[in-house]
Amino acid sequence: MKIMMVCLGNICRSPIAHGILQDKIKKLELPWAVDSCGTSSWHTGEKPDSRSIDVALKNNICIANQRAQNFNISMFEEYDYILVMDSNNHKDLMKLASSEANKQKVKLLMNYAFPGQNRQVPDPYYEGGFDAVFDMIELAIDGFINTHT
Repeated sequence: MKIMMVCLGNICRSPIAHGILQDKIKKLELPWAVDSCGTSSWHTGEKPDSRSIDVALKNNICIANQRAQNFNISMFEEYDYILVMDSNNHKDLMKLASSEANKQKVKLLMNYAFPGQNRQVPDPYYEGGFDAVFDMIELAIDGFINTHT
């Protein structure tokens, strides 16, 4: 199974999600692959935000080697699940989806922790709260893993 984590700039939330899931895939020996991207190209090629790197390291996960990339419509075909951090990311990808099958791949990540509630992972770029964001994402990823194993 291939999973794509998506946020706006691919420097805060989705790199954290990518790192958490990648760590759990390794520990649980799951035959999965994960990557991350953003709906904007503002930070293409950049490392994750230093605060994302720091919170991941505090949790024994290294994301410093990741580089931001922009979502490409070919990713609909390449990935089985496209997990988005908020409703704006969801809306942006729904506009790009060319089929119902592609639309079905796009899911709000937090629904794996709180089914049907459509909760958002807040963008910590301006407001901070990287520790809380890490915890939220980890909770939802645990729900995703429990749903798919």
